[in-house]
Order: sequence, then structure tokens, then C-alpha cells
Amino acid sequence: MSSSRLPAKALRPLEGKESILYIIEKLLRLLPKENIILATSTESSDDPLVNFVEKLGIALYRGSLTNVAERFYQAGLQLNCPYLCRMNGDNIFLDSQLLQSLLSLANSGEYDFISNVKDRTYPKGMSVEIVRTAYYEKLLPEILANDYYTEHVMPLVYERANSGRHYYQMNTDYPDAAGIQLALDTAQDFKRSEWILKHSSLPHTQMGLRELLQLYKTYEQSPER
Repeated sequence: MSSSRLPAKALRPLEGKESILYIIEKLLRLLPKENIILATSTESSDDPLVNFVEKLGIALYRGSLTNVAERFYQAGLQLNCPYLCRMNGDNIFLDSQLLQSLLSLANSGEYDFISNVKDRTYPKGMSVEIVRTAYYEKLLPEILANDYYTEHVMPLVYERANSGRHYYQMNTDYPDAAGIQLALDTAQDFKRSEWILKHSSLPHTQMGLRELLQLYKTYEQSPER
């Protein structure tokens, strides 16, 4: 909630719905409610977000605002799951089909780390990172020894690719979608997101990469931009 670029963005209404709800509703279509947890901070500025999510019956973990890696790990321990899947709170255009595919890979138990972030072949704001809890735990002391790793959670995991079995999902179907900005990070992102949601012919839970790319391109050429 304390984002400097877009304050209180998690609860900002987008087309009549708090932005965090777009993520939660997609997750609830794929996962039992008890497998979902909001990892937020102990800062009083996050109290409204906590109150909102509690009413939905979603589990909560509150930790350090700046030590995101520790917060991510401790939230996962609270769920007691063999894998931890990280969803950023500003990724309202998460692709449900992509997530389902990567969750299936995790359920196979074959990999220690699964991601679609490497080389940014997917848009920003569509990131999925899944790590085996025991694997992340082994890397955690080194992660927590470095402020950059602590804040950004996963960079060391990518750097230690030879330490475990990694799988990287690449987008080869829509190369012009690589790295485009779909995350809700700034006022301009908010305006774009609002336009996309307003002009989509599909419910947000059914919007995938193809539909989002078409809407993104249309918006970029629109006088409303």
C-alpha cells in the first residue's frame, strides 16, 4: 500500500473492483482457498489491505516491508506446502492458463524452480515463479546476506541454475509481447489497465496473452492513451 509511484494501488478500484481482487479471483479458479496467502508487511499503511483480504477468508502473513525474501519464505512455511508460487500483487493480468500449466509442472515434482521470467519473453506483469520450498531454504542464507537479493526475492535462484533442476517457460507464439508493460506500477499503467478491462470482450479471468496483446496494441494507438 505504501508504493511511492502508485500509492494504495492494491485497493484502487479498477472498473468497479479493487485491483487485488483481479489476482485473487484468478487464483481461486485454480487453487483451494487454503493454498493462497497474502504476504504483506507489518506497517500500519497495510492495515486496510489486511482488513480487506481477511473478509475474503484469505490467509495472511505479515513481515518486514523491505525483507521481501524472508516474508515470502515465512508466508510459505505458514501454508506448509512443498512448493511456493510467487504472485506479485500488481500483476492483475496474470494469465490463468499459463499459471495452470506451470502449476502442473510443479505438481510433477520434477523441478526445483519453474519460471516464465527468464529473458522476459512474456510481458511484465505476467510473471510466475514457483520454487521448491526445501530448495529455496538452502539458498536463503545467501539471499538474506545481500540487500538486493533480499528485496527482489529470486535473482540468486536464477544465478544458481546449476544447483538444481530449473525449467524456463518461453513465449514463442507472440514474440512482440516480450517485455511489454502490463504490471500495475504507475499512474500510466493504471490508465492503460482501466482501458484494457473496459474494452475487453472477455471476463478478466479468461483473458490470456493473445487477447491482452491485441488490447495493448490497440490502446497504444488510441487517442485516449
